[in-house]
Amino acid sequence: MREILEAVAAGELTPAEAESELAGYATTGAGRFDAARKARSGVPEAVLGSGKTVEEIADLAATAVETTGRAIVTRIDAAGAGAVRRQLAENAPKATIRWDERSNWLVATAPAFERPDVDARVGVVTAGTSDAVPAGEAAMIAAELGADVTRIDDVGVASLARTIDAVSRLREQDVLVVAAGREGALPTVVAGLVDTPVIGLPVSTGYGHGGEGEAALSGMLQSCTALSVVNVDAGFTAGTQAGLIARRVAAARGG
Repeated sequence: MREILEAVAAGELTPAEAESELAGYATTGAGRFDAARKARSGVPEAVLGSGKTVEEIADLAATAVETTGRAIVTRIDAAGAGAVRRQLAENAPKATIRWDERSNWLVATAPAFERPDVDARVGVVTAGTSDAVPAGEAAMIAAELGADVTRIDDVGVASLARTIDAVSRLREQDVLVVAAGREGALPTVVAGLVDTPVIGLPVSTGYGHGGEGEAALSGMLQSCTALSVVNVDAGFTAGTQAGLIARRVAAARGG
């Protein structure tokens, strides 16, 4: 503790960095940022943009970069991304910022930050173009966990030939996240064609009875092939699980 206090006095650590070292979190006007989550669970803390003001999002993102070298924000729109850019321009002007307009995620990194590199492949698969939003979120966080991510898009079972054509690429992956809406059939079919862990990601497409992802979730839960399932549109959860599996695969390979 004395070393940390001396570093603050010498200007080598900011108060937020010192608090994160001592308590595991940093207190901001928008709440407490869990700076120790990655060390504790292997998964970096992410800021959920939904339900927060743009000022709160920007405050938490800036604290994340300050204390961990990286900010990950999900469900963030253009206004939120703009606020983060302005805040980091003041607090961390050399930070690199990536914002995906389609999947609404933002990743900001300090110049010295090094993303982990995991010797394992994660395939993120979509049944159709409408599944791209949660699939993009899954691909982002799996990549931030260090996995080598491959997108395999638009292979839904409405034309089974599209699925069959993708089988060789599907079998090259160490773990698969398969996103599908409507009746959610694709993960079941894929799980019957590969010897790879499959994570079903139901998507809130479809309408009428069983719409908004309900039929997709129910279908995946009732799958006659072996797969695991996350909640509707839970791309971050699916990608995180895939990234953790990839890490274990890499460790088993000795890499």
